[in-house]
Amino acid sequence: MKPSTKTRAPEALGQLVGQPVGAVDTPALVIDLDAMQRNLVRMAEFARKHHVRWRPHAKTHKSASLARRQVHAGAAGVCVQKTAEAEALAAGGVTDIYISNEVIAPHKLARVAALAHELAAEGGQLALAVDSPEGVARLAQAMNDARHRHGKPAVIDVFVEIDVGQGRCGVPPGEPAVRLVHDVRKHPALRFAGLQAYHGLAQHLRSPEERRAAVARVVEQVQLTRTLIERQGVAVELVTGAGTGSMVCEAASGVFGELQAGSFLFMDADYARNERDPAQPNFEQALFVKTQVISVQPWHAVCDAGHKSHAIDSGLPRVHGIAGLEYCNGGDEHGILRATGAAKLPLLGDALWLVPGHCDPTVNLHDYMIGVAGGLQAGSVERIVRVDARGAAT
Repeated sequence: MKPSTKTRAPEALGQLVGQPVGAVDTPALVIDLDAMQRNLVRMAEFARKHHVRWRPHAKTHKSASLARRQVHAGAAGVCVQKTAEAEALAAGGVTDIYISNEVIAPHKLARVAALAHELAAEGGQLALAVDSPEGVARLAQAMNDARHRHGKPAVIDVFVEIDVGQGRCGVPPGEPAVRLVHDVRKHPALRFAGLQAYHGLAQHLRSPEERRAAVARVVEQVQLTRTLIERQGVAVELVTGAGTGSMVCEAASGVFGELQAGSFLFMDADYARNERDPAQPNFEQALFVKTQVISVQPWHAVCDAGHKSHAIDSGLPRVHGIAGLEYCNGGDEHGILRATGAAKLPLLGDALWLVPGHCDPTVNLHDYMIGVAGGLQAGSVERIVRVDARGAAT
C-alpha cells in the first residue's frame, strides 16, 4: 500500500533541517527561533523583576517541546484549556499542567482524574478550575473513583474561578466564591489552590490606559474576594490570571502571584495593534506563514496562503516587512495582495511572510511548525516542531 501523505510528511520535513529557508515549501507555518528565544528571555526576566511566577498558556503553541523549553526557562508549568491538550502535553513529558477551564462531563472528569494520578506518580501536578458546586462534587467523585484504580491516591489542585469582566465562566466575586471555596475544602482529594481571575477582553483594549483601568477593576474584585475568604480562616495562596496584553498591570498589582500570558512567545497581528505599555517587554513577531506569489495581474497579485493556513477570527494576516502591501480575502486557498500608495506588487514566484491575525487558532491548523534560525531571509531550518495538541478539543 502506498504511504499516505501524512505518513510521509515528517520524513520530508526532517530533510529540511540544515537547508536554507528558501527550501521551505508554501504555505508553511514558520517560527523565527531567534525572535522566539528573545521573547522567552524577556518574559523570564520580567517575571523575576516583578517577583511573580509565570505559567504560560500552551494553547498558543500546543507543543510539548516548546512547553518543556518554557519550563526550562523558568516557567512554573503551563496552562491549557482542554483535557485533551493536557493529555497530549503530558504524553510529551510536561508534568505540571493547569487546565484553566471548567470540566463537567463525568467521562471527561474520569480522564482528568486518571491524568492527575499519572502525573502525581511522576512527581508532577494537575490543576483544574471550578465555578459551580456541581462541578466540585463531580470532580471529587471522579478523583475518588480513580483512587480505587491507582495504588497511591493523588490530590488535584483546584482554583475557584471568579468572573472579573470576561462574562464567560466564573462565579461572581465575593460571597459566591467564598461558598464555593468551602465546597472544595470538604473533599480530601481536592486542594484549594487559589483564585482564577482572567479578564480576556482586557487583552485587546488598544491603549495602556484602557487596559490599566480594566485591570484595576479586576484587582478590586479579587481583593474583595480574597479578603472574605481569608476572614473565614482559609489562606488564598495564589491568584492566577493575566494575559499578554495586560500582564504588566497584574504584575504591578501586588495581588496576582502568577501570570498566564501565552501569546508573548509568538505574538500576532492583533496584538501588534495594541499600543505598547512602556512597562511591557518588547515582544517580537515570531510566528509567520510563508507564502508564494502564484499569479500576478495588473491590479493585484495572488499568493497560495488562504484561510486553510491561518485563522481569521481576529482579522486577516498582515504582510511582514513590505509597507503598502495589503493582504485581502481570497478564500480557502488564496490570498489577494493589493498595493497602496507607492508600493509595488510582488513578482511571480516571490516569497512573502504573513503575520497571522491570531496565533493560537492558526497553530491549530498545522501539524508541524518549521523552526528557522538566522533570520527569515538568510536563515536556515534548525528544527521541526510538532503541534502535539492539534485538534485536541475535548
